[in-house]
Amino acid sequence: MPYRDAYRRSLTEPDAFWAEQAQAIEWTLSPTVVLDRDDQRFPQFPRWFRDGVMNTCENAVDRHVRAGRGQQVAIIHDSPLTGAVTRVTYDELLDQVGRFAGVLRDLGVGAGDRVLVYMPMIPQTVVAMLACARIGAVHCVVFGGFAAPELASRIDDAQPRVVVAASCGIEPARLVPYAPALVEAFALCAHRPAHLVMLQRPQLAAAEVTGHDLDWDAAMAGATAAGCVPVSAEDPLYVLYTSGTTGRPKGVVRDNGGHAVALAWSMRSIYGIEPGQVWWAASDVGWVVGHSYIVYAPLLVGATTVLYEGKPVGTPDAGAFWRVVADHSVRALFTAPTAIRAIKRDDPTGALIGQHDTSSLRALFLAGERLDPDTYRWASDRLAVPVVDNWWQTETGWPICANPRGLDDLPIKPGSPSVPMPGFDVCILDETGAELGAGAEGAIALRLPLPPGTLSTLWRGDQRYVEDYLSTFDGFYASGDGGWRDDDGYLYVMGRTDDVINVAGHRLSTGAIEAVLASHPAVAECAVIGVHDTLKGQLPRGLVVLKAGEQIPAEQLQRELVALVREQIGPVAAFSHVDVVPALPKTRSGKILRKSMRGLADGRDEPVPATIEDPAVLESLRPLLRP
Repeated sequence: MPYRDAYRRSLTEPDAFWAEQAQAIEWTLSPTVVLDRDDQRFPQFPRWFRDGVMNTCENAVDRHVRAGRGQQVAIIHDSPLTGAVTRVTYDELLDQVGRFAGVLRDLGVGAGDRVLVYMPMIPQTVVAMLACARIGAVHCVVFGGFAAPELASRIDDAQPRVVVAASCGIEPARLVPYAPALVEAFALCAHRPAHLVMLQRPQLAAAEVTGHDLDWDAAMAGATAAGCVPVSAEDPLYVLYTSGTTGRPKGVVRDNGGHAVALAWSMRSIYGIEPGQVWWAASDVGWVVGHSYIVYAPLLVGATTVLYEGKPVGTPDAGAFWRVVADHSVRALFTAPTAIRAIKRDDPTGALIGQHDTSSLRALFLAGERLDPDTYRWASDRLAVPVVDNWWQTETGWPICANPRGLDDLPIKPGSPSVPMPGFDVCILDETGAELGAGAEGAIALRLPLPPGTLSTLWRGDQRYVEDYLSTFDGFYASGDGGWRDDDGYLYVMGRTDDVINVAGHRLSTGAIEAVLASHPAVAECAVIGVHDTLKGQLPRGLVVLKAGEQIPAEQLQRELVALVREQIGPVAAFSHVDVVPALPKTRSGKILRKSMRGLADGRDEPVPATIEDPAVLESLRPLLRP
């Protein structure tokens, strides 16, 4: 079905369109109601497949074994940090998931109970997630290595019956012990989980946390496998915590049925991945990309998913990604622009790409932050495959806008994540909520109802859901991002709406200025923040990281960058201050901490996010940014 027809039908005939897509998964009881708008909590929000009954684990594992494909590899765990590669077939995955589901069942975990998973990028993490889905439990994966206060806040909010943890994570230069964080978190918690299951990794054994920890290996050895428990399509599959503006964590709730339908559709239609093909999402299971596109989507369609425990650079070099592609015949790679910029910084000519056979690669997908044109051109030129941007959020669970490579051969426009995906009615609104035409920049909002697979609510926060997302514009979900659309309907996301700065009454996108800075041949990556100015209100300030080996004098670079901004944005930007820095502060998922830098520049001490990759990088900028 060509894209235009699919998109039109998803908006004008949502019941018929999504009923067809629901046939891609197996149902215990097929839904007779596809779209129910009568939810009294949110009259404008739908309930998808309300009367359907199914099991996500059965769709991701069991049915592929029943179809005779049990010997196909389901998971490739590639860990340059341990020097090991492990392959898990669908038969083996079914055995491990069934037995760990039995462990959880015997610990008293039932449908609707929460299980908190605090583990690194290892196969057992995927096993724990699928085991929860198998018995109808709700998993809450917390990024491995989160500090104790963040872990404790999630335990208190989710109130898990069981915590499943590993003894350590592994970084290029150190081991990260998890037990101390667990000990401290349990001391901070008001809620006390009934059980802790600990996986002892050979790199570092963990001491007892609770005094009665259950050893993963011992529990698995004596376990009797549990079968799949049919659940309502509306029952929660997982809670995933994302950043919030209050002290309480914000848990996005994902349902079972709509999630499975949407992800199965997206894996084939957006990313072009079919059963048996090797797919790699270079992210972490602690983030939404890991949930959607390391674990669930590839397994739902019967593909092979790569689970990578390493970095884009330093494990051992900037050729690590291309080595993985070559070793495992990866057909498509999904990662963040930050990862490609890091590779480009260390290997600006792309020489390391030529050392590996990447001929299996058909496309590179990038998401998580704005894809600047220079990174797009670098990757496109050196890999000689389509480089495809896509834009979405933790809350939506799958792309809002993308280029559906498995559905249609749409043009790629650098700087744009392309066009809205089925069910996402994307609008550009002004401050009053009026729709803007092509070329006009405003707030990106999604007309209700949202499609299947998006958040159903916030955990223990129905009203907060309405306040945070549905109250800004009547009848719309407010994305929090700003941008514009061209005459062809392609979206251009310019960044969070709080990254729009006001210079002497002129609203300017920091993303647009960043695109100009990134186009300079010496710049590997950059960030632009708005800082307070007594005369103009705000002024843009740039920070740039140079490509490896660049020796351009700072004064010359500043002159050239200021001239570029003046030429391409105009004098109205009043851009005159840019600094060369060794690195930019980022979250572990690769997002640049612009809000934290803005706070420093304006004389505020913003709380350091728990997701920060290296606090020392932000601290090193304090003297530079302080007014």
